[in-house]
Amino acid sequence: MYFYYFPKGIIKKKAVNCYEIPNAFNIDEDEYTRLIMDLYNTVKLLRQIWMKKKRKKWTNITISIENFQFKVEYDYEDLNQSPFDSYEKHVIWRYQYLKSDLNLFARKDRKIIERYKQFLSTMQIPKRDLYTEGMYAEPVRNIVDFEKTLSVEEAIAQSVRNELPKEKKKSRFLKKKRVLEDIIEMEDEEEIVNNQILNWKKK
Repeated sequence: MYFYYFPKGIIKKKAVNCYEIPNAFNIDEDEYTRLIMDLYNTVKLLRQIWMKKKRKKWTNITISIENFQFKVEYDYEDLNQSPFDSYEKHVIWRYQYLKSDLNLFARKDRKIIERYKQFLSTMQIPKRDLYTEGMYAEPVRNIVDFEKTLSVEEAIAQSVRNELPKEKKKSRFLKKKRVLEDIIEMEDEEEIVNNQILNWKKK
């Protein structure tokens, strides 16, 4: 699994690899690793659901978010028949999806990309499926409330809320797993199921 993001700025900046994030932003590495594994396991669960539906088996998936657009690309390439190993696939993916300048790659990686281009000219690549959707159903407004003065009742209610014992947080992954399992169970009932990531409907 690869995860990259582009830092905000007027000038397009270099993509940051997920494994550089803890050091760059002083984030607890163990907590961050847990979040990465949570994401990885969620993608695995989504694939299991897809397989349970007996859909065409995708071998890899690229999810991107840009300009409030959520985009998922399903790839059906037979990875066992591929002439490229996992490192070479990563280099090719970075070239394809991060739109990096070829000259910024190391000489070894440029050779991999050239070999991939030759491969494309001689082989037919399996068709990819693309699914896109806006991130928000309604426009999002940012409202900032400056210097709000609380009434006596609001101040009392706020202090009561702050004094309530905090409920122990459950793993976010377990919550997601429960939601995904509920979707699978709904298949047995004759309800409409609409899942944005898998892009399937059941009536």
